[in-house]
Amino acid sequence: MTTMRRFTCNDLFEYNNVNLDILTETYHLPFYLMYLAKWPEYCQMAVGPGDQTMGYILGKAEGEGELWHGHVTAVTVAPDFRRQHLAQKLMHVLEDVTENVHNGYFVDLFVRKSNAIAISMYEKFGYSKYREVLEYYSGSENAYDMRKAMSRDVHKKSIIPLSRPIRPEELEFE
Repeated sequence: MTTMRRFTCNDLFEYNNVNLDILTETYHLPFYLMYLAKWPEYCQMAVGPGDQTMGYILGKAEGEGELWHGHVTAVTVAPDFRRQHLAQKLMHVLEDVTENVHNGYFVDLFVRKSNAIAISMYEKFGYSKYREVLEYYSGSENAYDMRKAMSRDVHKKSIIPLSRPIRPEELEFE
């Protein structure tokens, strides 16, 4: 049985089975602590029997006006627990927080252009490619900015694709 709960500081000592996976972006400790302090409602952990870490999601709210949105900073599931819809459940929690707590217009995320499996998964969750960001990852690999409109964006303006790629310095948000 899987339980969803808030990600805590103590989880930083327990998530190696998730974070040491080659597909997972790992950040420095102050980065995680900043998210836990500023956006605790967006930091969720999936745990199994014996409090075993199965996966987690980190996110935040950012933007202004019609660009006010939820952002998925990281979502990852340990290899032993993949293909059990955990990523979808974690994404749903973040979307629910964006919609019902922050009243955001959309949720966005960045994904490596070469990660066809993740792109396909996000498309199944209702996300679409909004724009390409050139040299986003370490200045060498391009990313897709993928978005999913929330109900506040009645006309779905937030997901109308851009016609040209952009550079990281053109991004509206940090």
